[in-house]
Amino acid sequence: MNQRKVIFFIVALLLMAGAAGLLAQFHHHQRLGAPGVRTHRLDPTRLQAELPEQVLNYTSRWIEVDSMTRSTLPQDTSFGHRFYLGPDGFPVDVNVVLMGVDRTSLHKPQFCLEGQGYHIDQTKSEETRVHIERPYSYDLPVVKLVANSERTINGQRETVRLVYVYWYVADDAMSASALGAERMWLMTKRLLRTGVLQRWAYISCLSVCAPGQEDASFERIKTFIAAAVPEFQLFPQPAGTVARK
Repeated sequence: MNQRKVIFFIVALLLMAGAAGLLAQFHHHQRLGAPGVRTHRLDPTRLQAELPEQVLNYTSRWIEVDSMTRSTLPQDTSFGHRFYLGPDGFPVDVNVVLMGVDRTSLHKPQFCLEGQGYHIDQTKSEETRVHIERPYSYDLPVVKLVANSERTINGQRETVRLVYVYWYVADDAMSASALGAERMWLMTKRLLRTGVLQRWAYISCLSVCAPGQEDASFERIKTFIAAAVPEFQLFPQPAGTVARK
């Protein structure tokens, strides 16, 4: 890591630490903002993120959140999870984690992937964009991670690759950065200006593929995202439009 990257990393850490301190100071006076994804209420503290049953020619099944995940994250964390399967067997796993008043619901996926035995390939990972056409044309910022893992398949040890795409959205902003400093800054700025804590949703789309198929899998995930996002994401919208819950 060269000197410029070290300086940038330190500045980002300081910004995140300062933002966290300010958020803590305002904790008792804040109001929680509206989500940036479609939801319906499950109980007084939790919502359920709505994901479309069908995207393009993919079928899907709903996946309930496991008890370990639910007990580990704050009680007001909300979820949405669907597994999609193309007619040729191409899989896309879509997961939404929506924070409540406790922002610790959200954390960097890099830690989870490494904890699950995946090694992230930094040369293949990047911050990029996916073009969306509906409800109007814009570019969705995303982080693409490519990782590999050793698995036993039919008694043989094989290397599999994971293409993992994620981003964050609130009712008035989007963010996708590996460090997360931008999201922390946006959250702090709105809280200071309005007393409203942005209710960020973390959205991920992932697919497992064979080595050498990473680029082709990413292109298919991009096509899937472009079709799926307008069905459940509420930001951005034309000026003057009220976000729907």
